[in-house]
Amino acid sequence: MKIALKVDVDTLRGTLEGVPALMRLFDAYQVRATFLFSLGPDHTGRALRRVFRSGFLSKVRRTSVASHYGIKTLLYGTLLPGPDIGQRGRAVMRSCAEAGHEVGIHCYDHVKWQDFVAHRDAEWTRRELDKAATAFEGVFGRSAKVHGAAGWQINPYALEIEGRMGLDYASDTRGRSAFFPVLQGVRPACPQIPTTLPTLDEVVGLDGATEDNAHEYIYAESRYVVPQGHVYTLHAEIEGMRMLPAMEKLLVMWGAGSGGIRPLEDVYKSLDLAVLPHHLIGWGQVPGRSGYLAMQGQQVPR
Repeated sequence: MKIALKVDVDTLRGTLEGVPALMRLFDAYQVRATFLFSLGPDHTGRALRRVFRSGFLSKVRRTSVASHYGIKTLLYGTLLPGPDIGQRGRAVMRSCAEAGHEVGIHCYDHVKWQDFVAHRDAEWTRRELDKAATAFEGVFGRSAKVHGAAGWQINPYALEIEGRMGLDYASDTRGRSAFFPVLQGVRPACPQIPTTLPTLDEVVGLDGATEDNAHEYIYAESRYVVPQGHVYTLHAEIEGMRMLPAMEKLLVMWGAGSGGIRPLEDVYKSLDLAVLPHHLIGWGQVPGRSGYLAMQGQQVPR
């Protein structure tokens, strides 16, 4: 069983508390992962604009959002100013890279990207990616090699820009195998390594899953064979904090320490890009998550 771990870090609290907790856990089990950081202002409170989106309120009730993120975080960008995550979390981010984990870009402003990118133009998209890339270089002293879009939200301009950023690959989509993306005629040279498994926050509250047994549902899904092995996206604010015990159980069930758990860059290095297929990107819904996500669609000619 091969499992690649992608850690999305959305907030300042997730950076300062969740990331160090996950690093300690991963160190104990000799696991390397890919950490993707939000690098600009924490405007988590502005996500409340999604209240009218189908499925949003049910997710809030199922997953106890306040307990995962904390009241203070839920006020950032509304009643409280949004702190600069790249500035405040710089030391933690650097320690993550120094510990041997892969690091990359999640976004600049998480809520802004997730809520608006699908309908924005090329200039808006370029500005957001440029700000994220500049902030990343300011923290790590080098350019990023991977981008994973916040909320699995993307547009054709972002795909085109990724192809010019010098990235090795991106992980912006949900799917089943690595592919070169095609969206509205754009065919970037930057391959996609999609998330293949459901996330813990999607599973909790569905089909009898609770915080105590949701890891068993994830493990069951991970036993289905996919071409390059599964990609599991976890969140520093969830698996790095309240559901850290569930993450440890998953590591044990996946046989941590045997070499089967790896960062995304190991998946990328295993790809034969000369024969990697091209797939359309479409929009679809995932049980337990509100809104529409960028999804791997049908294969098309190279």
